[in-house]
Amino acid sequence: MLLLGLSACSEVTLFNHASKSVMRSDQPSQAAIAKGGIYKVGNPYQINGVWYYPKEDPNYDETGIGSWYGEQFHGKATANGEVFDMNEVTAAHPTLPMPSLVRVTNLENGRSIVVRMNDRGPYANGRVIDLSRRSAQLLGYDRQGTAKVRVQYIGPAPLAGDAPGAQLASRAGADERPSAAPRGGVSAEALPPPPGAKGRSADVVQTAPSQVSPMQVLAAQNAGNPQAAGGTALVTKSDLNQQKVENGPARGGQIYVQVGAFTLHENAHKLAAQMSLLGPANVSSTFINRQEFFRVRLGPFNQVAAADQALQQAINNGQTNARIVVE
Repeated sequence: MLLLGLSACSEVTLFNHASKSVMRSDQPSQAAIAKGGIYKVGNPYQINGVWYYPKEDPNYDETGIGSWYGEQFHGKATANGEVFDMNEVTAAHPTLPMPSLVRVTNLENGRSIVVRMNDRGPYANGRVIDLSRRSAQLLGYDRQGTAKVRVQYIGPAPLAGDAPGAQLASRAGADERPSAAPRGGVSAEALPPPPGAKGRSADVVQTAPSQVSPMQVLAAQNAGNPQAAGGTALVTKSDLNQQKVENGPARGGQIYVQVGAFTLHENAHKLAAQMSLLGPANVSSTFINRQEFFRVRLGPFNQVAAADQALQQAINNGQTNARIVVE
């Protein structure tokens, strides 16, 4: 049983790394790397037959399966020209602007942190975000490889070279303001240092009195008054490393493969009938901006591996926009 468990864990890790190893169509320029990174949204691009459309999306709030990446990419350039450090609290996302702040919640244990999104990926079907090893450790899923997560966009992050006090709106040609942070009352606990790190405990837990913690900044942004945090609404890399893990209730949730959404009930049932050959298919309704949509889903699935298999089957049957959702 132990050997089987180790084998399954190795397969998940290999799967995650393979998904990250796909060649990017939008590599950072040498100028971007020389500057230590740039603000970037990027053009639409295609990986393994799937199109991705990067854009500013202040209302982004999605649930799905999160993965992580580490040593294989440590020290390499990220998609916006920064240097990936697996011990920093960072992440990769296929479409959100870089760098951005996003809140990631592990729905299986309720742990939540704010991460700095500065890379592209994951490109494996059914993955919504790829965390650095450190971020996955803090959320408690580094050993299992994947977890059910919720990803919420907060706002733009400062560049890697920005010093405390720099304006978020200083990026060239940008005038967007940080969007409101998610609301919710939660408890908190201090972050432990990464395994094997030396002399960083005080660094991670302590915050200089003159600094503004990311929680204060996010709370001030949420209230619509960045100055209430004691200065410019800026969350630095140091702030993120010194933040506290927030603990809320574990939600868990069921895993589905959503193969389509229609405004016409008849079209949804036609697709559901086709997809029933792959497994249990159902049609459910939801309202988005007062418009009713009929969703066609396969599942629910108890295991990520089963959902991955169903997703691939749906894609092989022509449903290239199919995706994994957690609800």
